[in-house]
Amino acid sequence: MNILILITVALLSCKHDKDSAEEVIARNILTTKTIEIDQQIDGQMVSRSVIVQAPSVFDAATKYPLVFAFHGGGGNNNHWVNTLKQFTDSGAFIGIYPQGHLNFWNLGPEPSTADDVAFVNIIVETLLTYTNVDSEKIFAIGASNGAGMVNTLAAKTQHFKAIAPVATQLIRSIDISQQTKPVSIFQINGAQDNVIPIEGGERLGHSFFSAYESARKWAVQFGCDLSPVETIIAGNTSYVFSDCSDQAVVQYLRIENAGHRIPYDYPQLWQHIWTFFSLL
Repeated sequence: MNILILITVALLSCKHDKDSAEEVIARNILTTKTIEIDQQIDGQMVSRSVIVQAPSVFDAATKYPLVFAFHGGGGNNNHWVNTLKQFTDSGAFIGIYPQGHLNFWNLGPEPSTADDVAFVNIIVETLLTYTNVDSEKIFAIGASNGAGMVNTLAAKTQHFKAIAPVATQLIRSIDISQQTKPVSIFQINGAQDNVIPIEGGERLGHSFFSAYESARKWAVQFGCDLSPVETIIAGNTSYVFSDCSDQAVVQYLRIENAGHRIPYDYPQLWQHIWTFFSLL
């Protein structure tokens, strides 16, 4: 597959007072910008954007975690800029927001036929050339169709320390093999979801495990203790599978009063996810 990387080097206003623009360029520091990646899809070259949102004030000597965020089906990557702005502005991490081809992530029946795993591989390879990136702390959040994408990436790549699939669970067609390395999983589902029900089943062209089965499947794969610690938190139920290989943790959080649009019903969602990531 031909993939050509074109980087728009328009640096936006996000530099530390002591770091001049010349220093930023000379030291190859990742700042707020849009990366354009040309990917061959169905015999045509298609330009796909990746928004990079760096801290508004940063120290060029600091290595920052990366948090990828994958939009839901029919969505776009601009959504994440404001959604995660409180964290990028504060210097918690650098946000990486790719765009799905035709606004979808290709899990099989979606309109897109793009090789999204290859797309993400190239993004990661590109980002790791920057000096202020912490290669040991790369995380991924996904919503709905984007959550299916992060599950796929956890199964097929070795880039991520942890993922947070929101409003979906594993689909049966995702191949979790012996080569799948242990990563920490924070799966969040709404008990009232009528788009991808927590009971699983046939929806959106996919066959889904139940939400609990999904978390347990990861736990089995990673050699975790299969008797999870069950805790009721503000009326919601958390299941934590611990003692996994490579110090991974698998957590399933069932939000009782949430549907498919979990952030609207559970506004502390993003803080909860970042807390999970930051403790690893």
